[in-house]
Amino acid sequence: MVLPLFQHDLKPVPSPGDTIILDGTEGKHAVTVRRMRVGEGIQLSNGLGIRVVGQVSAVLASTLQVVANEVITEELPQPGIVLVQALAKGDRDEMAVQAGTELGISGVIPWQADRSISRWDGPKVAKGVARWQLIANEAAKQALRAFNPQVAQPVTSKQLVQQVPNFAAVLVLDPTAEVAITTVALPVEGQIAVVVGPEGGIDDHELQQLESAGAIRVRLGDSILRTSTAGLAAISVLESRLGRW
Repeated sequence: MVLPLFQHDLKPVPSPGDTIILDGTEGKHAVTVRRMRVGEGIQLSNGLGIRVVGQVSAVLASTLQVVANEVITEELPQPGIVLVQALAKGDRDEMAVQAGTELGISGVIPWQADRSISRWDGPKVAKGVARWQLIANEAAKQALRAFNPQVAQPVTSKQLVQQVPNFAAVLVLDPTAEVAITTVALPVEGQIAVVVGPEGGIDDHELQQLESAGAIRVRLGDSILRTSTAGLAAISVLESRLGRW
């Protein structure tokens, strides 16, 4: 049986045998929505790699008491995969963040591409980052992950180009590329950035600048995928090639 996971700060980090109080919104959700009962198995995670496997010992109005049976410290797999997702209209970019988290990404960078119709300006920046982080946190919980991908501040195309050297590899999804994502060489450590353009595609000058900075243009299949699915297809291929699937 797969044990449900709830997120908790876990400070200080507990030891086996300790009792943990799960309160707040997560505690209320566990009691009123999931209807957890005494004796049922449960998992808790702080979203930073600590996973507690335990058992419900008491249920109150909106609070659970959990006895820790096992405390596990997990490490992010190497290399990590970071989704660089162009802002897109509707909720297509949010769909990509959600599914990418479920597939195992370690981080998200919102990208204000030249052809992005959606724009984050002024107060929209903080609101947008917070929204994407909430989506990533919820998706990580649903996927029973011990790590919540961290959503970075949005970048312009110029800033993205400047960040290319920070990654072990930067793969730009481009249907006109000559290199297939199934054949490109992959690093064994560090981070792989997967760059996904907006609905209108990545502008030629953006492609040129990214490539000049060291990014590699790669193609998927013959079909042209939407921004909500292109990154997911690429991440799936990478997870398989890295031996995680």
